[in-house]
Amino acid sequence: MRTTESWYHQITSQQRRALIAASLGWMLDSMDVQLYALILLEVMQSLNMDAAMGGLLASFTLLASALGGVFFGVLADRIGRTRALMLSILVYSAFTFACGLAQTVFQLAVFRVLLGLGMGGEWASGAALVAETWPPEHRGKAMGLMQSSWAVGYGLAAAVTALLLPHFGWRAVFFVGIAPALLTLWIRRRVPEPEIWLRTRGQPSEKASIGLRAVFSGPYRRNALLVTFMNAGTMFAWWGLFTWIPSYLKLPIDQGGAGLTVVGSSVWIIVLTVGQWFGYATFGFIADSLGRRRAYLLYLLAAAVLVPIYGSTRNPTALLFLGPFVAFFGTGYFSGFGAISAELFPTRIRATAQGLTYNIGRVASAAAPFAVGELAEVYGLGMAFNLTAIAFLLSAALASFIPETRGKVLD
Repeated sequence: MRTTESWYHQITSQQRRALIAASLGWMLDSMDVQLYALILLEVMQSLNMDAAMGGLLASFTLLASALGGVFFGVLADRIGRTRALMLSILVYSAFTFACGLAQTVFQLAVFRVLLGLGMGGEWASGAALVAETWPPEHRGKAMGLMQSSWAVGYGLAAAVTALLLPHFGWRAVFFVGIAPALLTLWIRRRVPEPEIWLRTRGQPSEKASIGLRAVFSGPYRRNALLVTFMNAGTMFAWWGLFTWIPSYLKLPIDQGGAGLTVVGSSVWIIVLTVGQWFGYATFGFIADSLGRRRAYLLYLLAAAVLVPIYGSTRNPTALLFLGPFVAFFGTGYFSGFGAISAELFPTRIRATAQGLTYNIGRVASAAAPFAVGELAEVYGLGMAFNLTAIAFLLSAALASFIPETRGKVLD
């Protein structure tokens, strides 16, 4: 018999801890990755890089994250969700710290690549952990709350930048990135493996079908290809847009930017992340209510309309007002990917499938920071943002073919 108590009070302590672990890992992953975008202009000046090279280093990170997501997804299916989660956190935190030690562009590129491996792995491990722990009627909410922590990490990165960059320089900002390593101590003690994974790993017939090939074969091929290409479009749009928004805000007005100071742009970014958080958090509730497909279409089409408006705006006050709306619709859809990819694949290959379909998309998205940077050299950042609007439209077209999986019980 259904209980009348609120959905939150129906959740067990184990389910809460799984969500907290994945959310904190994702939040700190976001912080470490976004530190680069927030200090990109200063890094470019210090190491004598142009905009194209600055974007290329961000692309290297995304390429590496694709490999990391695939690797850690397979690893999570074999050794467990929490173990893979801890390892990925250690990798991205250690190499964020190392970025602060870089003396050349080559050294920075190497550290960004190694950071990306852990960055990609965290999502694959954490998403599987939450999806397999939470009940189907609340899975969308849980994935939305987990994904919303990315916005918190973005805002935290902006706060760290505002506090440290003016006084200690860009290297000190990177040094803060070692902090997430401490989270692994709590995860090891307090977060057990999901029972559904523990049951599955003991079945020899299931072990034989674990692997990359199983995801893109048989009954799973169509859905795997569909969500991979859709996610590639959304990832391209997000990284192309949000890698360059901080620079757009800080560029002088005569160069097509808003002309904000370091502290001013950080404040604008923090306001923008409020919109991100609400977009992430509400998507799960909308997806649990209306369905995954309708929620995707709503967010992606709205983002495609708002981005060109944002890119043509120069007034700081107008950008402050528009930013949260662009962030709401331009990021919130990511909350749906963990739920729908978990519901499309069986337990024996779930983390592998999530790692593949989420992170192969990053291979395509890796071109986004570089492509936007190149276009910005000729047309300016505002016009270059239109490329991401096109990617949002293409992703919406693919989303219309997504099978509806709302309420599905995992096998």
